[in-house]
Amino acid sequence: MAGPRPTPTGRASPFADDEIIVTKTDPRGRILYANETFLAVSRLTLAEALGQPHSIVRHPDMPRCIFEVMWKTIGAGGEFFGYVKNMATNGDHYWVFAHVTPSRDAAGTVTGFHSNRRKPDEAQVARIAPLYQRLLEA
Repeated sequence: MAGPRPTPTGRASPFADDEIIVTKTDPRGRILYANETFLAVSRLTLAEALGQPHSIVRHPDMPRCIFEVMWKTIGAGGEFFGYVKNMATNGDHYWVFAHVTPSRDAAGTVTGFHSNRRKPDEAQVARIAPLYQRLLEA
């Protein structure tokens, strides 16, 4: 994606309950694979997504400390589960419940990361959003 980051619109990007967003990254978080759902919801083309840092979809409402916890967890070989608010290229947002795991080669070396995201329950988002706002303010 070229150009400046979009301004958040406050509108939700369409994302169905039965859809799963899938991406794979290299060890530095650069996108190597993105499924059609990711491309549709983020409004990126495959050419725009490939090679870009996954933070290309980061919403400014997301506290940095959530990503610090994620990177510490997956960097140590663990799995991360968390609620994330992302932003499409037009400024629309989409909440996901993310599951991020390390990808390993036959020798067990981490070669990147695999992430599956589902649409979260709206009641959970209603609980998480104010907490994230307080974390941003802190």
